[in-house]
Amino acid sequence: MLRKLPITESARMQRRFFAAAATAAVRKTALYDLHVELGGKMVDFAGWMLPVQYTDGIIKSHLHTRSNASLFDVSHMGQVRLFGKDRVAYLEGLVVGDIASLQPTEGRLTLFTNERGGIKDDSIVTAQEDYLHLVVNAACTEKDVAHMREHLAKAKAKGMDVDMTLLEDKSLLALQGPESMSTLQRYVPPGTDLTKMPFMTSQVLTVDGIPDCTVTRCGYTGEDGFEISVPSEHAVKLASTLLSNEAVQPAALGARDSLRLEAGLCLYGHDADEDTTPVEAALVWTVGKRRRAEGGFLGADTIISQIKNGVSRKRVGLTTTGPPAREGADILSPDGEKIGNVTSGTFSPSLSKPISMGYVQTPFSKVGTKVLLEVRGKSREAEVVKMPFVPSSYYKVP
Repeated sequence: MLRKLPITESARMQRRFFAAAATAAVRKTALYDLHVELGGKMVDFAGWMLPVQYTDGIIKSHLHTRSNASLFDVSHMGQVRLFGKDRVAYLEGLVVGDIASLQPTEGRLTLFTNERGGIKDDSIVTAQEDYLHLVVNAACTEKDVAHMREHLAKAKAKGMDVDMTLLEDKSLLALQGPESMSTLQRYVPPGTDLTKMPFMTSQVLTVDGIPDCTVTRCGYTGEDGFEISVPSEHAVKLASTLLSNEAVQPAALGARDSLRLEAGLCLYGHDADEDTTPVEAALVWTVGKRRRAEGGFLGADTIISQIKNGVSRKRVGLTTTGPPAREGADILSPDGEKIGNVTSGTFSPSLSKPISMGYVQTPFSKVGTKVLLEVRGKSREAEVVKMPFVPSSYYKVP
């Protein structure tokens, strides 16, 4: 039997997403009316009106994504394209990833950093023949675009050939779950075989008769799935088509948050920020081998030094019993000394137990270490565990 989401939990999720809003003018995605029609409970998230849950609740949406497929509206995310023969060199000055090694259609997760080595944002970057396509976090889009434009002006002043376009006429739909491939396959051209499309690759396709859709095999749930950048005037048509499949249900912010936490993925502004480095955030794998040797990106000296010499705190996964430890909860040593804080926490629908992630002093970061969590005024036993909490199901070509 499915566990019903308590009213207190639902209210907590709504507060979490209301609190994320930071802009005065609230925008609507192209799917706003469809969300309302489907029973979505709309909240203000990062200046966008988006559903936090549908009538079936967060838990049911979460489990449906793990077993079938769900459609998420992620049109609030920023989409940027970089053009020009120096686009790779320009971007590598701002991010830690090895962008030069990307072949057309290939992509990877990378991090924008500041001069101190802190994380400005995370981004999926995919390469096409004539441009780079970036997807950035909604709450960071304005900041990221200003940052890129500032450095674009400097690059052009040096004679570099690079230009940038913010794609404000595109929506972004995320189809996630084990049935996502079989569903999407019905709507792509006959010559397109999605079984041969690796994880973290991208193709420009006609989908459901809609041309110029950028389809990337990636997601934020730990499941196989696709993010589809579609012209906004066709977003409702495509969403309605995908939702007409029995295996596909709409899902919202609440389920997206619990799914990504089970997958051990950071939520920017909570689990990573400008005062946190990739090494502290356990994201050192995003720093390419060549980039570690050559540097050349903002904060490189700090990050490379930390890779070599270590850090005083690290992001870890935690499991416990009883009520979940929420963001801000203290993490204590077995002796009761404060050693860190929780940055994300929830009840895991897949595991039927509380899970959290947070930062602890490095000596307490080893898997299997016993710690305490301060939850509702009581110290509860917890254990540092390996992430992801739920094994990922990213697609591998047979």
